[in-house]
Amino acid sequence: MDVKSRNHLLMHRQALEKDIKTSYIMDRMISDEVLTLQEEERVKQQSTQKEKAAMLINIILTKDNNSYRSFYNALLHEGYKDLAALLQDGIPPISSGNRKSSMDGMTSYVKTILCEGGVPQRPVVFVTRPKLVDAIKQKLRCLGSDPGWVTVYGMAGCGKTVLTAEALRDRQLLEDYFPGGVYWISVGKQDKAGLLIKLQNLCSRLEHDSTLSQRPPLNIEEAKDRLRLLMLRRYPRSLLILDDIWDSWVLKAFDNQCQILLTSRDRSVTDAVAGNKYEVHVESGLAHEKGLEILSLFVNMKISELPEQANCLVRECKGSPLVISLIGALLRDFPSRWEYYLRQLQNKQFKRIRKSSSYDYEALDEAMSISVEQLNDNYKDYYKDLSILPKDVRVPTKVLCILWDMETEEVEDILQEFVNKSLLFCDSNGKSFHYYLHDLQLDFLTEKNRNQLQELHKNIVNQYKKHYKLNTPVPSQEDCMYWYNFLAYHMAGANMQKELRDLMFSLDWIKAKTELVGPAHLIHEYVEYSSVLDQKDSTVRENFQEFLSLNGHLLGRQPFPDITQLGLCQPETSEVYQQAKLSAQRETGAFYFEWINKKSLKNLYRLVVRPHRDAVYHACFSKDRQRIASCGADKTLQVFKAESGERLLEISAHDDEILCCAFSADGEFVATCSADKKVKIWNSRTGQCRCIYEEHSEQVNCCQFNNRSGHYVLATCSNDTFIKLWDLNEKYCRNTMMGHVNSVNHCRFSPNDEYIASCSTDGTVKLWETRSANELRSIEIKDFFRNADEQPDDVEVLVKCCSWSRNGDMILVVAKNKLLLFDVKSCDLLTQVIVSHHSTIQYCDFCPGDELVAVALSHCSVELWNIKSLSKVAYCRGHMSWVHCVAFSPDGSLFLTSSDDQTIRIWETKKVCKSSDAVLKSELDVVFHNGEVMILAIYNQKHLQLINGNTDSVIMQTAAQESPISCCCLSEDLKFAAFGQESGTIKVLQLLDGKVLKSREAYRTSVQHCRFTYDCQTLIASAHDSVIQVWNWQLSECVFLRGHNEAIKDFRLLENSKLLSWSFDGTVKVWNITTGNTEKNFACHGGTVLSCAVSPDGSKFSSASADKTAKIWNFESSSILHELKGHEACVRCCAFSPNNKLLATGDDKGEIRIWDVLTGALLHFCSPATVEEGEPTHGGWVTDLSFSPDSKMLVSSGGYLKWWNVTTGESLQTFYTNGTNLKSIHVSPNFKVYVTVDNLGILYVLQKL
Repeated sequence: MDVKSRNHLLMHRQALEKDIKTSYIMDRMISDEVLTLQEEERVKQQSTQKEKAAMLINIILTKDNNSYRSFYNALLHEGYKDLAALLQDGIPPISSGNRKSSMDGMTSYVKTILCEGGVPQRPVVFVTRPKLVDAIKQKLRCLGSDPGWVTVYGMAGCGKTVLTAEALRDRQLLEDYFPGGVYWISVGKQDKAGLLIKLQNLCSRLEHDSTLSQRPPLNIEEAKDRLRLLMLRRYPRSLLILDDIWDSWVLKAFDNQCQILLTSRDRSVTDAVAGNKYEVHVESGLAHEKGLEILSLFVNMKISELPEQANCLVRECKGSPLVISLIGALLRDFPSRWEYYLRQLQNKQFKRIRKSSSYDYEALDEAMSISVEQLNDNYKDYYKDLSILPKDVRVPTKVLCILWDMETEEVEDILQEFVNKSLLFCDSNGKSFHYYLHDLQLDFLTEKNRNQLQELHKNIVNQYKKHYKLNTPVPSQEDCMYWYNFLAYHMAGANMQKELRDLMFSLDWIKAKTELVGPAHLIHEYVEYSSVLDQKDSTVRENFQEFLSLNGHLLGRQPFPDITQLGLCQPETSEVYQQAKLSAQRETGAFYFEWINKKSLKNLYRLVVRPHRDAVYHACFSKDRQRIASCGADKTLQVFKAESGERLLEISAHDDEILCCAFSADGEFVATCSADKKVKIWNSRTGQCRCIYEEHSEQVNCCQFNNRSGHYVLATCSNDTFIKLWDLNEKYCRNTMMGHVNSVNHCRFSPNDEYIASCSTDGTVKLWETRSANELRSIEIKDFFRNADEQPDDVEVLVKCCSWSRNGDMILVVAKNKLLLFDVKSCDLLTQVIVSHHSTIQYCDFCPGDELVAVALSHCSVELWNIKSLSKVAYCRGHMSWVHCVAFSPDGSLFLTSSDDQTIRIWETKKVCKSSDAVLKSELDVVFHNGEVMILAIYNQKHLQLINGNTDSVIMQTAAQESPISCCCLSEDLKFAAFGQESGTIKVLQLLDGKVLKSREAYRTSVQHCRFTYDCQTLIASAHDSVIQVWNWQLSECVFLRGHNEAIKDFRLLENSKLLSWSFDGTVKVWNITTGNTEKNFACHGGTVLSCAVSPDGSKFSSASADKTAKIWNFESSSILHELKGHEACVRCCAFSPNNKLLATGDDKGEIRIWDVLTGALLHFCSPATVEEGEPTHGGWVTDLSFSPDSKMLVSSGGYLKWWNVTTGESLQTFYTNGTNLKSIHVSPNFKVYVTVDNLGILYVLQKL
């Protein structure tokens, strides 16, 4: 041990012996291999803590420098930082003795270690950059013996790989810190298959001397486990080097508690992994002397002998290693051209498509022309053809084979020439090559060949047509994705209007493309190429764009919907509908439906996107209205184009649900906050994490930027009761606002940024001064919900959210079901509105015009209110679950909504305000009579409508009833209708004029079901109680059927004045409705009986229950024939086939089963081939089932409608309704007309084509 180190130990011995506990410190020193187990035992034998410490120091004093370093690191890691500080000045310097910078100075030990680990050798032209090399070594030492990551990052061509390899050529570093060796893996841009191959190769290398030969791991998880065990057991103190990491998800495969050094262009690449992290930034420009040194090595001259032009060249190159190397290589071939190359650099000025202030980019662009000039003429033409390649796209070799009409090998030879001259970049996945140009190389080419671009685009389109003729590429072909993504781009570039229209107005192309890449890119193309597509008329383009915009959320799902069926739901004037109709008529054996009453439906939204795989909690517009940011339960932040839904960024941003996101005023940054207690700031263009704030102690509910550009201030609020202000230029919280006594749910800056409003579960809204963080005012919102006899503390009011008026004079507050508008200065209540009696308000936003307020409700809808007239001006339906957020665009022309149903919908404010508010309830009755479809429906809660389903016309509408209508029915002869009300009243009316003939106050609770008997003289009704009433309304006589112990679920008429009823008490009963007596009593189930069906021959019935079983019963013997087990959820519905042989059952998991009635055997399941993870088979519960007359087909209702082949269980067709939760399906006797209503109140009359 060095004398200096020894003296430091002796000098501070007393302090060390007094404080340290030896056990954990010894563990670390043993793992560093500087302390033996025998020495540990000697220490443990001492009786007191102080004696143990003294013995340990005695042992260290007999050892070398490594034991001093290990002891120092152990003190640091075990929390003795003050003691470690005493020893810091005594740390012995790490040196490899007589170090030399040349390869000759490397010992054979180092050569062997690096060679075995696959570390690349020095390049032929190499200059040292000792500061950076030392910085990398220093960060590696910081790892100590702990797992962690050292990231060497910088732009392409700055020398990261060379510097990293150089840092490892140090014997002392390898011996002291990585005695287990170093292992180099060149990663690059990989898909999962490519990464698995890399991992398999690494495992194979690490297992090479194993006596047991293991099979390669079969998947990434298995490989990760294998690697973890190898690093832990066989290479415990070794270093993995991952060269050229592009994607953070790749690092997760190596996140094994080991030590890793990686190179990347992306500084934030390690954000996705845990552990200690260190960074080394490699600057893009070399010092002037280093630039001269590179040139001197290329031309084999001393620096002092270089001509004056060399200095000018390095200055013109701005120190870029890539550009200096490029010109150096040219000078090696033509050593007399110094002046020529300098003149080229000085004189060439290219007009850039995307300028960069970065020196190296400028220099690369200028060096381009020199390199291209070196190509022979033939190759120059091929290189010119690359001018039309899209930016940032890796182009498969096959595309260029088609363009040049050549064999693969010929094309690869040409392209390799470009690669060798640094004019093109190449990625290889082991099987095929993909080529790409740097942005500035592409800028140079497009500028140089500007006048020929149209012809070049036309050439590639013609070559495509020649190669594929009338076919389209299939996914198994390597060029497939290129053509689907960029064929339209080339046609537009060639101004080939007819070809582009034929392509983009083809349902076949849309189907093929959306199946592969989703709808957003196509919508983007309709917008991008509208000037070419609209040369005659914009209507057709608008038809297709609207079709994709409104159905995009369906087209992104699995199984992929039938695009022809979706097209048939478009307006009949639409080109999409006309193509779909032709396609449906052409296809033999296919199964399609016409939505015959769709004329009445107007789409009020302009775009529906499904960017998340779980609930979307928040979304917001950027200030320029071009982008939308969203976040939710899937822990990701998404940024996409507001026009098309095309994804711009997807970031796995937090470790728990993300509750809010916000754009900065200039759109440069997006903030996110999460249930993981963290707040993060992201670059909204690159996705790079700028900062992480971790000062909140509970989940962070809301984040909001100030409204002025330039100086970034962020407000956040949390369940920890605090609001915090953050200045993005500082690491820590600027101010904390304390005053709330419960969770703070929401906060917002006033328009001028002088104040912040906060809403809390403590029932208050508080206003704070931004600059001082002082509380200005507090408004007790719970006072406005208190009854006269209640004390303030008795009332619990969760204040959800608030919104400022444009001038900042008023503030709108939301709590429970009320909107409250306050004057900011006086805190007086200006006005209040009760928005709904049935649901709570989740969110609100003031329209920038100040009159309109958008309100998101828990029952799936959004409403717009005029706050001046206190009137509801629009009702927006479309979401299928709770709406969490609503936000206007900065100009108020659009607003967006986000929901639990995983979608974000963008609405046009003016369009919505002009729409009507008609909604039907899901309880309806249908009579199919002489080819006509007559529908009795409950309209806007208090009216009855008789609708002709064929013509979509309202034949009769009643006046508004005093109490909401809860159920209704038609008589078979279409003379009478009856309805039950929430008040318990039942009424019979004449259909001819809508006149009420009889009324009866039958129940004290809401009437649930009513049905006429076959002679129409008697009405049978049930409510939320256990008694069925049989009312002869013409004679005003009533029979009561009493016997069930709990509420009636439903009933159905049998022949000969018999009635079958089933109940929540688990029983089924047969009644004589004339006498009111029970004729049969079946104790069917332990749970609620949810449904019953009677066999066509009348001998049997089936019961389906919440106990997850169905049963088949014999009426005659009152005995059970079969108990049908296997469903994993409540069995909600059942139906017999007309031939008496089959029974279908449907459950709440979306599963349908087909059973043999005779044997009770399960024949098969009805389920689609593939279903997205976490999504129920039928979009929810299966609520109703109906067989075709020939018993070969089955239709089911649930989240949507599905038709099935009964023999095979295959899905024949799916009809996606606008809403969901279809309660029933009414089917015509010929199985050609279907009627249902969704939860949005939209009526569907479907006719088989």
